[in-house]
Amino acid sequence: MISKKYIVFFLFLIPFLVKGQAVEETAPPFNIKTVTFTQNGTNAFPFFKLGDSFQLSFDDLYGNEEDYFFSITHHNYNWEPSELSKAEYLSGTDNQRVQDYENSFNTLQLYSHYRLQFPNNFFRIIKSGNYLVSVYNDKGVVFSKKFIIYEDLTEVPVQIKRSRNVSDIKEKQNVDFAVKSQQILFQNPNQNVKVVLFQNGKWNNRIADIKPQYNIGNDLIYKYNSETQFFAGNEYLNFDNKEIRVPTNTILRVDASNGLYSAYLYTDSARKNKGYTFFPDINGGFINRNLIAQNSQVEADYAWVYFSLFAPEYPAKANIYVTGMFNNYLLTDDNKMDYNKEKGVFEKAILIKQGFNNYCYTLLDNQNKLDEKNAIDGNYFETENIYNVLVYYRANGERYDRVIGKGEASSVNIIN
Repeated sequence: MISKKYIVFFLFLIPFLVKGQAVEETAPPFNIKTVTFTQNGTNAFPFFKLGDSFQLSFDDLYGNEEDYFFSITHHNYNWEPSELSKAEYLSGTDNQRVQDYENSFNTLQLYSHYRLQFPNNFFRIIKSGNYLVSVYNDKGVVFSKKFIIYEDLTEVPVQIKRSRNVSDIKEKQNVDFAVKSQQILFQNPNQNVKVVLFQNGKWNNRIADIKPQYNIGNDLIYKYNSETQFFAGNEYLNFDNKEIRVPTNTILRVDASNGLYSAYLYTDSARKNKGYTFFPDINGGFINRNLIAQNSQVEADYAWVYFSLFAPEYPAKANIYVTGMFNNYLLTDDNKMDYNKEKGVFEKAILIKQGFNNYCYTLLDNQNKLDEKNAIDGNYFETENIYNVLVYYRANGERYDRVIGKGEASSVNIIN
């Protein structure tokens, strides 16, 4: 067994070993579930203002009170390790044990629920930028999550508009925005100012490397068309098993014969080319809840949720995944659907924590790249999405990319 001091030493070396390489998140193993950031008791997109408190939480289905530790690393705009030493972006120390945890209560599935508070008694983040939190044990890194800390030094007005191209006006949404600051006089903004655009907090379809279209004094204007467009998608589907023992309007039947509850959802049909239907959602989020519990964090049970999709226009070998914030939109075998030839549907069973969950079906092409053009549920400009714009700035002579502002807008107010 590898001792903790060698694990810590390895984590310290990572920024030097991968210098010049963009870091990626480490997907959790099967026993680690419901990895999420929360703020004010609600699941949150991973963008937090410098100095604000938030929390990382996760469940370990082994329920053996495993010792987990955490490490925090700072990264530049392109997710390469920054030149800052740990003492420059952290006040205090990481590589400490996650001490806030408790075991599940009155659940068929045993688990330990862990919480890591930002900031806490060990450390406080003192610089804005891109961050990676890695959770590890004596065997190595178990999983890691990206998040962004920003400063409130700019105004970022955002407006969502329909596409200006007739060919995709019905299926895309365009993000118009500006960057304005009374506190920073931008130096060489075409090189020093960078932005990243997010749709519903997802990493897999973010848009980056967009330069200002033009400047008006110290105001940077971004009024592109194709460069800042997203496929609009469709409203998320959902299921709610807060009362885990009974069916609901989205759950066909419930079975408890295999030790854990199994919820069989009604079969979904592909909504592509069927027109937009207003279907309120929470933009991919989820709410863990047990209707009869006092503390759903540890009293919400886990259930096998059986998804089925009727999509005859897609081949049996299509790469279709069930995704949402509940599984961090991971495109792994645990979330990939299999084709049932006898029933003529795609199927997948996923172990998910009890509560209200949004989900969608994600399609990859033959090169395992996101295929939003041929989305299972189509693309409709009427779809309500949340868009975030993160603004980065590195002044001449600075050693790291600061995040100086965040803008947000909903496409519910879309205009032509």
